[in-house]
Amino acid sequence: MTQTLESPGSSDPTPAAPPRPAPWPIRFYRSAVGKKWVMAVTGIMLLGFVLAHMVGNLKLYLGTHHGQHAIDIYGEWLRTFGEPALPRTVFLWIMRLGLITAFALHIHAALTLTRMNHRARPMKYQSKRDYAAANFASRTMRYSGVIVGLFLVYHLMDLTWGVGGADFERGHPYANLVNSFQRPAIAIVYIVAMAFLALHIFHGAWSMFQSLGWNNPRYNKARLWFARGFALVILVGNVSFPIAVMTGAVK
Repeated sequence: MTQTLESPGSSDPTPAAPPRPAPWPIRFYRSAVGKKWVMAVTGIMLLGFVLAHMVGNLKLYLGTHHGQHAIDIYGEWLRTFGEPALPRTVFLWIMRLGLITAFALHIHAALTLTRMNHRARPMKYQSKRDYAAANFASRTMRYSGVIVGLFLVYHLMDLTWGVGGADFERGHPYANLVNSFQRPAIAIVYIVAMAFLALHIFHGAWSMFQSLGWNNPRYNKARLWFARGFALVILVGNVSFPIAVMTGAVK
């Protein structure tokens, strides 16, 4: 029995090996459901940071002397937290890197999900949306996100890096905050940015439950009140800081 061998120059292509599937977390993130989950989880992390940051700044109202002392001690505590197990500022940088990662994932998931939605539905809705939160806040979600992101960069330059134009003393957050908000233009920009942040938080806090699959019509009213309340607390708390400085309540 004779066996026929193909010549080396045969034109029959060798079947290519099937591509190796990506790890499950990557495959999950590539889906619309995965992106919504990432947006919701990172949104919860960012909401927690915004609330904790505002509560920390409320130490401004402990009195001119005590408020300054309390806020400066709070800032120093953040830099020394974890000592002696961790070197100075290491825990602070871990938190910063975690927030940067959450912020980057939140933005990337939002952008790529928007592109997926546009490809799946090239025409806009021809009828009114069903959800109560589909209003000005949701329609301006991308713009409020961009505005808040740009303001965040300047806010870090001004009060963390010391290159925002105001007198800056490293390790003295009370003086830096007061010096910054004594400039009316910066105080007004801060107030406007906080208004856009509140809009973004309102729609984000409303929609994150839906993104996680917790979308029972019986709880829609509670979800709406939670979103309104959370956004209002952040708005009132943060806007009060520049107003207190500009009116001389805090010096």
